[in-house]
Amino acid sequence: MGELIRSDFLVIGGGIAGLNFALHVADHGKVNIVTKSGLTESNTFYAQGGVAAVTTEEDSLNNHIEDTLVAGAGLCHQDAVEILVNEGPQRVKEIIDWGVAFTKKNGSKSEYDLAREGGHSHHRILHAADMTGAEIQKTLSTKALKHPNITVHENCIAVDLITEHHVLNNLQAAFNICFGAYVLKEDEEKVYSFQAKYTMLATGGASKVFLHSTNPDIATGDGVAMASRAGVRIANMEFVQFHPTSLYNPGGKSFLISEALRGHGGHLKNGSGQRFMPYYDKREELAPRDIVARAIDSEMKKKREECVFLDMTHLDKEDVKTRFPNIYNYCLKETGLDITEKPIPVVPAAHYICGGIITSLTGQTSMQNLFASGEVAHTGVHGANRLASNSLLEGLVFSHRAAMKVLRKRTREFHNVFIPEWDESGIIDKYEWFLLKHNLQEIQNIMWDYVGIVRSKKQLLRAERRTYVIFEEVEEYYKRSKLTTELIQLRNMATVAFLIIKSALRRNESRGLHYMQDFPDSNDKFLKDTIV
Repeated sequence: MGELIRSDFLVIGGGIAGLNFALHVADHGKVNIVTKSGLTESNTFYAQGGVAAVTTEEDSLNNHIEDTLVAGAGLCHQDAVEILVNEGPQRVKEIIDWGVAFTKKNGSKSEYDLAREGGHSHHRILHAADMTGAEIQKTLSTKALKHPNITVHENCIAVDLITEHHVLNNLQAAFNICFGAYVLKEDEEKVYSFQAKYTMLATGGASKVFLHSTNPDIATGDGVAMASRAGVRIANMEFVQFHPTSLYNPGGKSFLISEALRGHGGHLKNGSGQRFMPYYDKREELAPRDIVARAIDSEMKKKREECVFLDMTHLDKEDVKTRFPNIYNYCLKETGLDITEKPIPVVPAAHYICGGIITSLTGQTSMQNLFASGEVAHTGVHGANRLASNSLLEGLVFSHRAAMKVLRKRTREFHNVFIPEWDESGIIDKYEWFLLKHNLQEIQNIMWDYVGIVRSKKQLLRAERRTYVIFEEVEEYYKRSKLTTELIQLRNMATVAFLIIKSALRRNESRGLHYMQDFPDSNDKFLKDTIV
């Protein structure tokens, strides 16, 4: 088995939250960053829209706070929202100083081209064309790789957190403490013990538990699953945001069609060429995502159509190509579609988990020395529905606050515990793994069919029964198998799917992203977080 690898800080995940945390603590100690793929493969990298922040006098902090609270449908934590909005502009300025190049208005050297997206009352989205996440990821990755105190371990996947259940010479004083994580180095097929004084979970989302998702394949809920197994508190997993507009491309990979296209003036139309959003909400195409996604779902069911269409053909052609070069080129290359000439076929797809590991306003989880930030965390910012482009901002603001917290409380010594090597034995036939792969497809189909945009008690109970059987099968297989990335991800997806279903069953109302056919109204009895 692998050796013990020590550092002051262990960061699991290489997106905006993990990198930002690492960069802020690296001057004060050694940092190990563990990332499942390369540093370019994260939800951050694929974020198209931008970062929401108040940067002009026409806008105000109060406007941004109010827009966030309205989108969150009564479940946002106001203190967290105020921190997000008030500290956001400074955090954005910081990454600009580090080299992030947001798009500026034509001919301007200082004035940014601010976009507007659904739920926002003002133009406040800073963007880098339609590849904002890639620009941020590139800048932060480059800075991290140059820092002498940061070591990046690519193609590694965390297996489980190391807690008092694993360590020997355990004392009562070591209760409910995270000591690091067991990590599989895929190319070596070895599990290493990464010990750290502080561990940051920044593993991103879990939307790959659904059949159709805008997320990369790595978004398998690893952080939430590991934390849940360690007894860390989780909240609001029922609130899954389905992005209204993913490219409809049967047989091809999902591809996000940014909300910024609607903010730029795009119109949603059904197969008959009729705009339908004015019949669902007075904000039309700029209504919050939950409303737009349900409207599209409703239109598709009423018309018995496989998709709807986002029409940009009435807008200036060169302007669309300049503003959305990545989307324009992708659609042209992959489907032969010129989006300035023909409408884009789109469908909703799972996009973002609003719940996650409960944290304080400084990223602390319910386990000592364990922090969480980004999509994996539940800060209370998003409530029942995330406001567009608040996610990258949340990753910046709360990872910075977590870094400041650990630097204030920093200890000089490692806990005096012995961390045993990973015990791996009992390799089984690969053919059995081939059969078990069907469990992955079954999880995704169950979640899409029964735990999607519109739910019911009957559907959720059916999903619970079927998912529990899969969960037990996977756990049994896991206990007697040689570890692989695929097996670890499958185990985590089964765990997260079950958490989402259990949470949804406990909310007998419709609120934000959680819409129940048999409980179509909101109920103040459920005006609270769902904690598991």
